[in-house]
Amino acid sequence: MLNKFKNHKILMIALVFGLMFNSACTKLDETVYDQIKGEDFPSNKNDVIRSFLRPFEHAYWSIQGGSTFMLQENSSDELMTLNRQGDWYDGAQYQRVHYHTWTPNDGYTSDAWNAFYQGITLTTNSLEVLNKVDAQKMDMEEGELKDLKAELHTLRAWFHLRAFDFYRNIIIVDSVGDNTEPMTQSTPKETFDFIEKELIDAIPDLPTVQDLGAANAIGRWTKAGAAALLVRLYLNAKVYIGEDKYAECAKICEDIISGKYGSYSLENKWDAPFDYTNSTSSETIFGFPGSLNQTHWQYTDGMYFWCVTYQAPRYFGFSDFGDANPKFALQPGRDVDSVEYSFKLGKPFLKFQKYKDDYRLKLYKNLGSSKREGMFLYGYLPYTNSEGNPDTVRGNKGDYPLFIRDQVGMFLDAKPGTRIADKESDMNHADHNSGVFPVKYPFYPDGDDNRITSAYAEIRLAEIYYSLAECKYRAGDKAGAATLLNDVRKRDYPDGSASLYKADGSQLTDQEMLDEWGREFLVEGRRRTDLIRWGVFNTGTWWDKKPDADNHTEIFPIGVNVLNASAGSLKQNPGYE
Repeated sequence: MLNKFKNHKILMIALVFGLMFNSACTKLDETVYDQIKGEDFPSNKNDVIRSFLRPFEHAYWSIQGGSTFMLQENSSDELMTLNRQGDWYDGAQYQRVHYHTWTPNDGYTSDAWNAFYQGITLTTNSLEVLNKVDAQKMDMEEGELKDLKAELHTLRAWFHLRAFDFYRNIIIVDSVGDNTEPMTQSTPKETFDFIEKELIDAIPDLPTVQDLGAANAIGRWTKAGAAALLVRLYLNAKVYIGEDKYAECAKICEDIISGKYGSYSLENKWDAPFDYTNSTSSETIFGFPGSLNQTHWQYTDGMYFWCVTYQAPRYFGFSDFGDANPKFALQPGRDVDSVEYSFKLGKPFLKFQKYKDDYRLKLYKNLGSSKREGMFLYGYLPYTNSEGNPDTVRGNKGDYPLFIRDQVGMFLDAKPGTRIADKESDMNHADHNSGVFPVKYPFYPDGDDNRITSAYAEIRLAEIYYSLAECKYRAGDKAGAATLLNDVRKRDYPDGSASLYKADGSQLTDQEMLDEWGREFLVEGRRRTDLIRWGVFNTGTWWDKKPDADNHTEIFPIGVNVLNASAGSLKQNPGYE
């Protein structure tokens, strides 16, 4: 029964093409209807599927749209958006994110809220449409309709969970319809309970990956996907509601790993979860499908395409998007004299270098035939220019080759190893040489049909292993934690590598656990959440960042645009009044 429902990617593309065709029609003798009665929609199974699909495209966009990726990463010890000789200064708005000095007047505080609530509203509207559907009249099986509704409940829970993480004091939306009454904020406990119930109630009606088949599962919420959202909810429960739910988190993790919610397995190569084959990967629990000519949101300018240096596409041999504009880079581990900073947090590239045989440390390079090696851009980046001559990636502030380094400063055309006189290194003083760049999802060259076709892996089985490892570590079982972490980490190093943790877990500390979360999930849009859970988001020190005065910045302010539109029904978060 469940296999009769085609995969979301095909349906979404068909829907988009259908809308494009209809909007482009110029036939003038067709019958025109000036009104479609609400009670006549949906009138057939295709209408039901269209209504079901409507929120999913917005959901994919919201990974990078609404500044959600930027706020999760730039507020942490991982990424930075530097003032590069005037580029990306933008009224110091990104510096306020870095320093945790944002205000409700910053547009991104409204943008993220709107991104989440547009998704919540779209999903709830689709649910209300499907709740009125008679499956038999639509030539649908009852179980198929239940599945669609369970997936929408899960999607809505995912949106609420993200809004909850960002703002904490949020509105629960479980109906739209003709409701015109002002909606008030719920307590964190009420929101937590709502999300938990949405997910627990949805799981029985959801399919497993085996029900769907691997090729049809991408973009579908499954039992494991909903269970994984429970893992996220329980793992952060102490932060969200002041209640320890690590035992509940561990139980769900164990059930997912054991196959209770469907069969999954870890990939044996570090890059496989992010490559073009990841739409059918045994490690992808939930992902958004990508394609060359349709949707590939994570590759766009709000996210990974602006995670590479100026002219990097020439080094890749990739011209679909033109030249990049480096908005994001990794925060530095060394000062302008190449001396490692003494603080414990941050220094992401150096944290990888702690284990020197890590395959990911290689310079990113396309190898041909849809293959690559390495995960970082650093040093000189050579390429062959349009005249067929060797050239090197350059910035837009001077005609000199860039030497990308794990430092921030005004290096300009200084050669590697040269000590510069200008020792200033901060968010407002940087050039285009500053900061190593991560390349997690590959940019294959022109002519490669698999370029920018990777699905976005929102939930990977590796996350479940790391979540369970954290639960075991917190319970005092360091050996159990080390085993789980090594189950994933072994693909990052050669066989028999000394970089794997000792079996007794004696190398594991709070800092090492947090560092390892950072290595495995680098630039996956969760670093702020992890820092908060480990209690260092406000108290920690990292590059050009001192501890906050208090902890009110654990949640963002509700933007003034949102507050003004609420006509007084919303109350500002504490510390921002």
